[in-house]
Amino acid sequence: MSATSTANLLAGRRILVTGSARGLGLAFVTAIAEAGAMVAMADILQEQLGQAVAALKARGLKVEGFALDLGDPQSVQACADGALAWMGGLDGLVNNAAITNSGGKTSEQLEIAMWDRVMDVNVRGTWLMTNACLPALRASGRGAVVNLSSDTPLWGAPNLLAYVASKSAVIGMTRSLARELGGDNITVNAVAPGLTLVEATQYVPQARHQTYFDRRAIQRDQLPEDVCGAVLFALSDMARFFTGQVMAVNGGFVFN
Repeated sequence: MSATSTANLLAGRRILVTGSARGLGLAFVTAIAEAGAMVAMADILQEQLGQAVAALKARGLKVEGFALDLGDPQSVQACADGALAWMGGLDGLVNNAAITNSGGKTSEQLEIAMWDRVMDVNVRGTWLMTNACLPALRASGRGAVVNLSSDTPLWGAPNLLAYVASKSAVIGMTRSLARELGGDNITVNAVAPGLTLVEATQYVPQARHQTYFDRRAIQRDQLPEDVCGAVLFALSDMARFFTGQVMAVNGGFVFN
């Protein structure tokens, strides 16, 4: 979606995006702000977050940055409280922040400490951030939660077990929360990107990149902008009767 075609899609909305200092998160923030929303940007990477906020503000977009460590429950609550105070409420939450540190190791090589860290950030952190935002999302009357999963659980990516398991859990949480929160007029959906060209995927072996390229129905590299349309849709009024769904955005590498 272009900025022109989505200029007023989210006008007046207040959105919190985690993991938004760079990569997919920054692309989401840019698209959401260009669509007319006020956006709270949250990340553990404080220097990069400050630079991103300054650059977007220089363009006249309504954004502000907040510190967030998803592995620390107190940090999660403080981030949510600060963002909600700045925006005066909340209409949408994009749970994008995650870590992928288990890459390249087999199940037998994976350390317990790494498994626990990935689960603490990707699963528990997503749950805690959602809980911290629920009162404001209920008060909105049109709340939307968008959880970033991955297409790796949809095809069973090898040598990435902790990350794949965590992103499978995000899909399960999405479906369960959609049932719990439908009565509050809150939608909960997941977006499952394929391998995208961002800083976080630079460690991925070239052979894995080539596998994605060769097996996609649309044979080209996946860019952050390719995922933005699904996130914008899930946050918008177009998706008010759309919940509990997993949108695989991967150029046809996996059909869901």
